[in-house]
Amino acid sequence: MRERLSSLATPRNPERILLTTLPIWFEVTSMSVLLIILTADLIMAYKRPHIPSTRESALWVGFYVALALIFALLMFLLGDVEQAGQFIAGWVTEYSLSIDNLFVFVIIMGRFSVPRKYQQEVLMVGILIALVLRGIFILLGAQLIENFSFIFYIFGAFLLYTAIRQVFEDHDDMEQTESGIIRYLRKHINISPTFDGGKVRTVIDGKKVFTPILVVFVALGITDLVFAIDSIPAIFGITTDPFIVFTANIFALMGLRQLYFLLGDLIDKLEYLHYGIAFVLAFIGVKLFLHAMHVNELPFINGGEPLLWAPEIGTWTSLIVILAAMAVAVVASLAKMRRDKKRELAELSVD
Repeated sequence: MRERLSSLATPRNPERILLTTLPIWFEVTSMSVLLIILTADLIMAYKRPHIPSTRESALWVGFYVALALIFALLMFLLGDVEQAGQFIAGWVTEYSLSIDNLFVFVIIMGRFSVPRKYQQEVLMVGILIALVLRGIFILLGAQLIENFSFIFYIFGAFLLYTAIRQVFEDHDDMEQTESGIIRYLRKHINISPTFDGGKVRTVIDGKKVFTPILVVFVALGITDLVFAIDSIPAIFGITTDPFIVFTANIFALMGLRQLYFLLGDLIDKLEYLHYGIAFVLAFIGVKLFLHAMHVNELPFINGGEPLLWAPEIGTWTSLIVILAAMAVAVVASLAKMRRDKKRELAELSVD
């Protein structure tokens, strides 16, 4: 076994260092199994493109959720309750942000008229891009935190900004960023007007050209980049353990493809979900600010000394707040859907 920094500890703040005891074999085995599952999922999506039924999608989503809970249980048995709590809190946070990602995926799929039969394959590529980008940001974030404790101030400010943007901006606004790049692609690359199954390249009049799938992949990549920038500071507000951060992200992305088909049109109707996500981001942003104050080293704040009066928000408090915020947002959205449906029926009956 090896010792490792946990919670929001930093090497410059030894009183916050917690020793963890997860065996190396568990970490290596876990990463290997998760990568095998992701690879198998990709192969299935590529070999058998189809529109999954609601039952099939529900079973897969349930399987991945159960897998995450079993993983948390193993972390509790092999490590401690704090690590298990950090993983669950991180997983729920990243899962919530990944669901928000689905809103934009729906927009992209609709905008480019991707055949529903091939959306599984396209989504899987988008998820793999997200996984690679988040892995890069996790490594960068871990290095920044290890060497610069003031990065918590920056992360906190960024999350508060993201929360405000989440409340006031529409997901369609992201298309403005995408459109310039996509216009460039269409201008400088030969792209066919129609899809050729799930192929990236096809042959038209004897010439090899790209299909619109390429443009869709670029749009998904841009979306993933934006959400990776948003999501990584959020989970670093819960734990700085790279293993927990990375596995929480993997579990959040696993089953996202099936969740896309399970929710279907319901995604657009969860009207208050983005408010719940905004609250979670703002909460974690405040938590990061408080932690930054508690380990302060900036010379122009309190003479470079920690502000010990700043409270620290624990992992389990964070988990309760995150779950409550998302539950309220979903229940409120479903209640509004029911009220709107009753109103529509009442108007039809009057007519």
